[in-house]
Amino acid sequence: MTAQVDTVDVLVVGAGPSGLTLGIDLARRGVDALVVERGDGLFPGSRGKGFQPRTLEVFDDLGVLDAIRAAGGTYPVGMVWQDGRRMGEHRMFDPVRPTEDAPYNEPWMVPQWRTLEILLARLRELGGRIAFQREVAGLTQDEDGVTVHFASGPGLRAAYVVAADGGRSTVRRALGIGMTGELVDPKPMLVADVRITGLDRDNWHLFPPHGKSDDLMALCPLAGTEDFQLMAQFPEGTAVDVSPEGIRKVVAARSHLSPEDVTEVRWASGFQPRTALADRFREGRVFLAGDAAHLHSPAGGQGLNTSVQDAYNLGWKLDAVLRGEAPASLLDTYEEERRPIAADMLALTTSVHRGETRRGEATRQLDLHYRTSSLTEETRTTPGPLRAGDRAPDGTVAGVRLFDAFRGPHWTLLTLGANAPRWYGPGVFLIRPDGYVGWAGDTTKGLEEYVRRVGAKDVHRIPRCSG
Repeated sequence: MTAQVDTVDVLVVGAGPSGLTLGIDLARRGVDALVVERGDGLFPGSRGKGFQPRTLEVFDDLGVLDAIRAAGGTYPVGMVWQDGRRMGEHRMFDPVRPTEDAPYNEPWMVPQWRTLEILLARLRELGGRIAFQREVAGLTQDEDGVTVHFASGPGLRAAYVVAADGGRSTVRRALGIGMTGELVDPKPMLVADVRITGLDRDNWHLFPPHGKSDDLMALCPLAGTEDFQLMAQFPEGTAVDVSPEGIRKVVAARSHLSPEDVTEVRWASGFQPRTALADRFREGRVFLAGDAAHLHSPAGGQGLNTSVQDAYNLGWKLDAVLRGEAPASLLDTYEEERRPIAADMLALTTSVHRGETRRGEATRQLDLHYRTSSLTEETRTTPGPLRAGDRAPDGTVAGVRLFDAFRGPHWTLLTLGANAPRWYGPGVFLIRPDGYVGWAGDTTKGLEEYVRRVGAKDVHRIPRCSG
């Protein structure tokens, strides 16, 4: 007899930002999902430490924004040092004031390890499941589902699998999906979480190269912790020493600090900045998300944010198909919508890394859209400033804050007249569960057909704003 295999609707491989975000979204929808992680715990480093305004909006919807806010802080102003002297300030970002339509105005810093703790706590609060020390060894799939094999223990059967297992994704390799990319910079880099005496925590401390050398170093105080994130660049061909002794030598050689000022090295990693984009984001019933789908330079703070938004795009679509509310073809729109955005993100981070683009409006991710998606329908004769496919801004309609109305796994219907917020304009707008305008019209003509096509069964209506 064949041994009975446990089954789930969705298996999420990897407990990083994309995997945990997807787990949260599925849990709040009541989907039978399991997140598995090959390690015995969460990732311990600070690697991805910045959230862009659009991701903060996602976290608002998922119920973790307050915890993210409490755990972090704004980015400090850069301070340039030379020969042990402060030479002046350097601002990493163009300052932007909050507005009614975009209330989260600037990047927010939380070290990645703390973000993962917050996401895991929310997953468990919602009744979501996670299993550590479950390393995927391979998988096979058929028309009805996917059988996943683990390095130890029994296998598992899932209707769908999402590979969120990082840049060296075991699942992606098992599927035979290639990646296309380039080396962003031949100079290797070091990133580490350290504790240091002798530096204030009010600045992001920058130690420029001496002359034509490659000894750039930066020490950024990690908000909400006692740590600094160290980043250092090395000449091409250098073997990066990630030992505590090696890190102390780097700090002493590139600053006025002594080796003893580095009191603790909590985590360290060497890497070479590169970009890579998966040739496709789906193979049958298996999807790629996060770093499993796209690798990037850390410059510009885009990668972790894009990974979170991959999951946010996919969660509601999996739920609608699993419930039978939408056709399986809805899942085709995941790659259709997310792969072009990932490609643009890779180009942007490469440009920021090479000093061609400044961090600012381009990196805030509020202008990302799905206007050309097959899920998007713009039926108005003369569209206003907000088009179908655009991010749905915040605002107040009939005394209701829109982000409060959008919060949750449902669709939202807005009918706006002449007194509508100026960034919307008059019209009828159907807002997707992931906060983008799916359908827009002058009247409701054609809306019912669209609702059937996308499986929008749970639609909340905001009282009409007339005028």
